[in-house]
Amino acid sequence: MAERHRSIELLSGDLGCTLTAMDIVKEKIRQTPALLQELDLDLWLVFVRETPVLADPILPLVVGLDATWQSFFAFTRSGEAIALIGNLDKADYERSGRFTDVLPYTAGVKEDIRSLLQRLDPRRIALNYSPDDPSADGLTHGMYLLLCDYLAGTPYAGRLVSAETLCSKLRARKTVSEVARLTTAAELANQVWLDALDQLKVGMSEREIAAVIEKKMADSGGQTSFETIVNAGSKTEPGHGRPTDARLEPGDLLHIDFGVRSDGYCSDLQRLLYFRRRGETDVPNELQEAFATVKDIISETAKRCRPGVRGWEIDAAARKMLTDHGYPEYEHGLGHQLGRSVHDGGALLGPKWERYGKTPTLEVEASYVFTLELEIMLAGIGCVGLEEDIVVTEHGGRFLCPRQLELVVK
Repeated sequence: MAERHRSIELLSGDLGCTLTAMDIVKEKIRQTPALLQELDLDLWLVFVRETPVLADPILPLVVGLDATWQSFFAFTRSGEAIALIGNLDKADYERSGRFTDVLPYTAGVKEDIRSLLQRLDPRRIALNYSPDDPSADGLTHGMYLLLCDYLAGTPYAGRLVSAETLCSKLRARKTVSEVARLTTAAELANQVWLDALDQLKVGMSEREIAAVIEKKMADSGGQTSFETIVNAGSKTEPGHGRPTDARLEPGDLLHIDFGVRSDGYCSDLQRLLYFRRRGETDVPNELQEAFATVKDIISETAKRCRPGVRGWEIDAAARKMLTDHGYPEYEHGLGHQLGRSVHDGGALLGPKWERYGKTPTLEVEASYVFTLELEIMLAGIGCVGLEEDIVVTEHGGRFLCPRQLELVVK
């Protein structure tokens, strides 16, 4: 068996993970003390319960295991990583080797957390709540009320702050191992597309096309990052809708939005295939021009993805290039982050719209991984949409897999 598959399975489900020679959860835990120092936070407290039912989005990143009863995960500036958990969860946490201390309790956790906080005596305690970033908003209102009850009468109840920036940066600052897994996921997705091309034909429905793509993913050893989106020409609108029974006809532009999840990390690509009309020897001029425009904007905005630039600035440049060519603006952000989730939170390459909060105003940093995606709608033809995955470097965005630089025609 390949070395990367030699592992010990701990738990089933999304939070169930494997211990390998390269434990990315340990890598992310090791990133935490420096971030706490940078943000002047003394303690990061993750408070959860019954995670198979409702899990904090941060858990796969810095815990990697399920928790049953009320559980605290405490990370300090000095490098302590403490798991305060129910007694029956103890064995897996100790075997993981990820925590400096595993503290089990039996009857209730209130006195244990009060005692732990008294020992650590933090000035600022970061909790996972955020109005803008869903990946940093894992503390439920019920758990917050429970925590307030636990801390009532202590000085620590008045020292609680948001961990939004901490969660954002920890997710976004990809380690070398994370970038490697994201690259593999992107390369697998691109190969799925190439392998599927011969099977995509006029007369197929959107559902049938999605089934072909998803079978290729399964054959590659990957899973879907999200439910595959298929648009048969202009019969259906792009977005987040599920495939329908609409069928491909000559003159349709097939648009597919899909991604592969590999080793817990996600890719997200959009690809295009045009089916000629009877007697048509070339691609319509309007389609050629739209394809070239979308492709060139992705090329140019990738160059702008450098440390220190703010997401809205890159998005604004893309919109200007698009409107300068006479096309209307797209109705979404230019790019979102990729990681363990296909929408991985944190800084966004998007406009300063209300729905995005402050995420477009955040600075881009080296090692952030983004999509670059936009589309032009052509009546009677379909969605001219491309999407590529990049990692930010000092010299601009580096593409994680081969791009679609030419329109595929059948």
